[in-house]
Amino acid sequence: MCGDSAGAALATALTLLARDRGGPAICFQYLCSPALDDRLATASARHYTDTPVWNRRNAELSWAAYLGAGVPGSDGVPSHAAPGRAGAGELAGLPPAFVSVMQFDPLRDEGIAYAQALLAAGVHAELHVYPGTFHGAIMVEHAAVIRRVTQDADAALRRALWR
Repeated sequence: MCGDSAGAALATALTLLARDRGGPAICFQYLCSPALDDRLATASARHYTDTPVWNRRNAELSWAAYLGAGVPGSDGVPSHAAPGRAGAGELAGLPPAFVSVMQFDPLRDEGIAYAQALLAAGVHAELHVYPGTFHGAIMVEHAAVIRRVTQDADAALRRALWR
């Protein structure tokens, strides 16, 4: 299961649903700059309000469009809708994950927290934090750090699919 940004939220939600509903079997999660927590309560979400491409305000608008106006950050949002709300107990039994986050991304800390929660749940998780990058930096294909992001992702997918 693979996704970038909001696509990573959907990929994570589908992975949880597949596990909870008995299939289909998902063998791996590849999540790049995942948008996982509608509460936007992390240090990076509070700090990066004027970053290029993506910032806190864009994240607020995105969650409101996805969950409905007034819903993001409220009680009762299920972890299937906002996977960053899932506790370690809800994450047990998920497939291994490769999580990549960008240094200057408001979503950085929720990606890190998700990888840590997976590890706490006994799920293998590989976390990569790429220095000097921002949300959407993957579009700058010629940058050395983005070539590294691509190489790391390719290697992780090969390990997951050909073990």
